[in-house]
Amino acid sequence: MRIVLALLIMFPAIQARAASSTSDAPAVAVAPTTTSAPFALVPLTPKQINTASPFFTVDGKDPVILTNPPVQLEDLQILHLWPAQAPLQQGDNPAVDIPTLTVFLPPMGKASGAAMIVMPGGAYSHLSPREGLPTAQWLASNGITTFILKSRLGKKYHHPAEIDDAQRAIRYVRANAPAWGLDPRRVGIIGFSAGGHLASTAATHFDAGDPASSDPVERVSCRPDLHILLYPVVTLADGSNVHTNSRAWLLGDNPTPEVLTLLSNEKQVTKDTPPAFIVHSTGDTTVPVANSDQYVAALMRNNVPFVYIREPIGKHGFGLTDAWSGQAMAWLHVQRF
Repeated sequence: MRIVLALLIMFPAIQARAASSTSDAPAVAVAPTTTSAPFALVPLTPKQINTASPFFTVDGKDPVILTNPPVQLEDLQILHLWPAQAPLQQGDNPAVDIPTLTVFLPPMGKASGAAMIVMPGGAYSHLSPREGLPTAQWLASNGITTFILKSRLGKKYHHPAEIDDAQRAIRYVRANAPAWGLDPRRVGIIGFSAGGHLASTAATHFDAGDPASSDPVERVSCRPDLHILLYPVVTLADGSNVHTNSRAWLLGDNPTPEVLTLLSNEKQVTKDTPPAFIVHSTGDTTVPVANSDQYVAALMRNNVPFVYIREPIGKHGFGLTDAWSGQAMAWLHVQRF
């Protein structure tokens, strides 16, 4: 039997605390370049998806990574999140050491002005292209300008590098949104499995930005305006429900009790956590559904609006399917995405 739990959207979506415009912002917004046939509409074979580059491109070419924010977004641009080295960066290998966003644009005339950042799963050891690419195409084809985050990963990188990358990605899109013809109050995130842990971390660990920063990106909020979680890793402290591989790749072999509590995101929900759409299969034996159950219970206690699809969809890692995507898109439309 299908179980869909929802705290109806009686509460207004809490708007992100974006910083006010500064002299660094362009005076005129430039809408993203769009075509009648963007990459979002290109049919991809499973082989193309599974062998995609770490930057989620399929043409096999060496990527050109833009160090500075472009004046105008273009399809499949790869954007460097920091103008120089990222915090804690330990090398210069673009595939390993440099966090990026890859751009996926909507078809011409369909852009809603909203943006979503995709955080694929992979146990914090790799990033799954079969969760990243189909999701980016689905969102972009429905009018949402989409970015896939290539974050740094274990075991070379441990916390806080991963959340640094996620928070910076949200700030980066929000800070540049006015110039790109996007709405800085409509920047959401979607995460799968360990990417769901990263997304739930971003949704429960955020700040309003540093207005005194010399970097305009750092002046704006890193709070997402909503979040979607698919079979997420949530708890790192509840022994029987922890996905131990994700925990080890993120934190190493001997994390402290304090950091385990800090990153068990069912313990970090507050009334300011953004609205959520959560999907978890009751048949998931890899990341138990209790991860989402505990997170949803915390959302309920804090009166955070959510939709929860909890049913026997299949095994862990089912990705983009009709079992949830139609309901999620309808929910995004209600949220003005």
